[in-house]
Amino acid sequence: MWEERAYSARRDIAELAASGLGVSELHAAAIRVIGRDVATELTCWATLDPESLVISAMTSGETRIPVEYEPLLVEAELSQGEPHTFAAMASRRETLIRFSDFPRRERDRSLRYRNVWHPLGVEQEVRLLFAADGATWGAAGLVRSGADFSDRELAYLAAVAPAIAAATRLAVRSEISERLAAGPPAIVVLSPSGDVRSATPPALEWEERLNALEPGWFSVMMRVMGGGVWSTPARVSRAHIRDGRGQWALLQASALTGGDTDAVAVSINPAVGEQLTSMLFAAYGLSRRERDVCREVMAGHPTADIASNLFVSQNTVQDHLKSAFAKVGVRSRGELVARLQPRPANGG
Repeated sequence: MWEERAYSARRDIAELAASGLGVSELHAAAIRVIGRDVATELTCWATLDPESLVISAMTSGETRIPVEYEPLLVEAELSQGEPHTFAAMASRRETLIRFSDFPRRERDRSLRYRNVWHPLGVEQEVRLLFAADGATWGAAGLVRSGADFSDRELAYLAAVAPAIAAATRLAVRSEISERLAAGPPAIVVLSPSGDVRSATPPALEWEERLNALEPGWFSVMMRVMGGGVWSTPARVSRAHIRDGRGQWALLQASALTGGDTDAVAVSINPAVGEQLTSMLFAAYGLSRRERDVCREVMAGHPTADIASNLFVSQNTVQDHLKSAFAKVGVRSRGELVARLQPRPANGG
């Protein structure tokens, strides 16, 4: 029975992927598909930047977590001691966890359990990653009270997750290629706790666009970027985000020097093709060597120079290029460059 349910869910998700939905619309529809078989009281799906593993967007089920708890969930995801964050799971290549399978001490020290799930009266949690070809495109948190998630439900989720990953990757690929962000850059200055101290007018426009996707999402992303700065020795962090229209931008955060060294500056720059190329490489499933060859092609180098630069034969270059053509769905170098370096549409 569960195998048939998983097969049906995979088929429905494949149909959703083929319908051309954006990421948020895809995830909202997939949440309903999964909800037919696995009951939850709250569920929240995240789109992850496969490079930085930073959450770039979130989609909730019909029952949303109360707004006042969202910053607490963000705090938990950023905490170094929090067990089984999405980023930690991705780093360990662990795609599915059931919280009850781990020692009680892990639940006791979990900020999301103590500060969010327990006050809301939910006890059971499953965390699921959507990974394809070594890249993590999204994740889901499913919680409920009462009966724990069964082994059969976990097997069902594990069977469906690859289909969700493939569909998410396809939606990301489509959004990057067709609806790149356009507009002026924006600057936000954050306090050490991640609160907004000041922002330029274009940043306020981005606040409206992100909050239209998910209420309070702009503040959530600022906390994510601020936390990312203080968690790295270089005191910088970067991630891609998208708004409700599927438009992409690059966030870059760094610690300010000078009089207020605890403050963080975040720039929001409309994404151009070059900034999203690495994400497109992952979205098309290109191997490391195929990516190297594609970068050389995008730089305008002929086959002989590519072979010399990469220390391989010209036949090997052609083999990698042929494979890349097939994966990207093009027939020429010009088409390959156009697909991997898309430009913003006129007028944004």
